[in-house]
Amino acid sequence: LIMINKLLIIAFSMGISISSAVAEVNPWKESYRLEQVFQYDAAISVLKNISSDNELVTLRRGWLNYSKGTHSKSIEYYKKAIKINNNSLDARLGIILPLLEQQRWREAASNANKVIEIAPWNYYAHVRLMLTEEALKQWDKLGKHSSAVHQRYPSDATVLVYMARANHKLGNKQKAKNFYQKVIELIPDHFEAKQYTR
Repeated sequence: LIMINKLLIIAFSMGISISSAVAEVNPWKESYRLEQVFQYDAAISVLKNISSDNELVTLRRGWLNYSKGTHSKSIEYYKKAIKINNNSLDARLGIILPLLEQQRWREAASNANKVIEIAPWNYYAHVRLMLTEEALKQWDKLGKHSSAVHQRYPSDATVLVYMARANHKLGNKQKAKNFYQKVIELIPDHFEAKQYTR
């Protein structure tokens, strides 16, 4: 009987420590862990007890929904984050991603331009805006835009690729080739650049 009581006490105390450990799981840490193993639904669910008015959790839900491919839901959360903080560059940069996935080029461009109004040379805003210009076949606009961005980011291969593509579409084949050559200097095995310059 004494032995049984001791075992019950040990089991009870272990139960308390196990439940305490479970109760002490940091939802943020657990969410990041689950994201790393692509368990996006679980990564969202573990944050369910955090207020829906929390700006960071709203941004996180936007990102996780984008990552798992539920783009409309992602846009909803990013819009909510923008309502919480209209000056949030994170939210405006974030919402561009699912908009691009849905090929909503003009809405994506609008959000990129809003970021640029606040932070004129934000790299991600410019790259995402150039993507919309290419999708809309705005070659002259893309050519001028990529050239201006290149002045600020002269060693960026992505910007050079956009310059090359725009010049190719505008009929400036030699200029396009020159830009692709610069891409190869930065990324020697860049497939598109090597195909164009061979």
